[in-house]
Amino acid sequence: MKQTSSLKFAGKWQDYKLLIKFNLSFMVVFSALISYLLAPKVKEYDWAEICLFFLGGMLVTGSANAINQIVEKDTDALMKRTAGRPVAAGRMSTDEAWTFAVLAAIGGVLILWHFNFLAAALAAFSLFLYAFVYTPLKKISSISVLVGAVPGAMPCLIGWAAGNDSLTAGGWVLFALQFFWQFPHFWAIAWIAHKDYSAAGFKLLPSNEGPTKYSAIQAVIYSLLLIPVGVLPYLAGMSGVISLVIVLIANLAMILQCVRLYREMTVKAARRVMFGSYIYLPVVLLSLLANKV
Repeated sequence: MKQTSSLKFAGKWQDYKLLIKFNLSFMVVFSALISYLLAPKVKEYDWAEICLFFLGGMLVTGSANAINQIVEKDTDALMKRTAGRPVAAGRMSTDEAWTFAVLAAIGGVLILWHFNFLAAALAAFSLFLYAFVYTPLKKISSISVLVGAVPGAMPCLIGWAAGNDSLTAGGWVLFALQFFWQFPHFWAIAWIAHKDYSAAGFKLLPSNEGPTKYSAIQAVIYSLLLIPVGVLPYLAGMSGVISLVIVLIANLAMILQCVRLYREMTVKAARRVMFGSYIYLPVVLLSLLANKV
């Protein structure tokens, strides 16, 4: 009986990790946390506050991802990469998922309110935009990627607001950095999973024809925009020259991978852009924090 109960608990725990898309949520909250620590008013590391902020961020992000899976349960069931998600697979009812999503949203927003009302309000707005605007828009138009990039970059604003009690230039600089980063990152994923996405009716690449030269050149253009944006933390006095050099090197690496995608037009090249973008964001954010002025 004990072994059976343990297995059931382990299975349920795994389902909730899938429901909140744990790895994605962790990455999102990581950027929010670094933005919080980069705020000028945060002079020392209060680990209790850091852990509390992380918990609040995970709850709000997890809620948004849970709602996304509730709304997309039928289309998730059609795609190989998402068919095993708990709601799509029928292992979790929509009522259970909704209960978790609502409680997590309320709990997360209240925790962030502990820091200030602005951070809580931004988190609530970001959740709404992601779950109820971006998610249904994915089946209507590829403009959904532009819309989705807003809540995707808002963790930087939330973190900055929590640490600084206001939205000054630094928060917007970090927002811009993460905003433009998302385009080559997400289009690479959409390129790799194009057949799955198309079968489910999602329109996520810039070209209606799918993985084309036009889609690839868009990834190149947005990666090029990261160059001027990457200089802004230094110009805004947020970080020093060492991080400036690291950010510029990371930007050049991203551009080279996107150019390679344009030239090769293969899934393998798109996978390089995707993995490169996963490395890019923590390298850039951690270099800014390590070289904080």
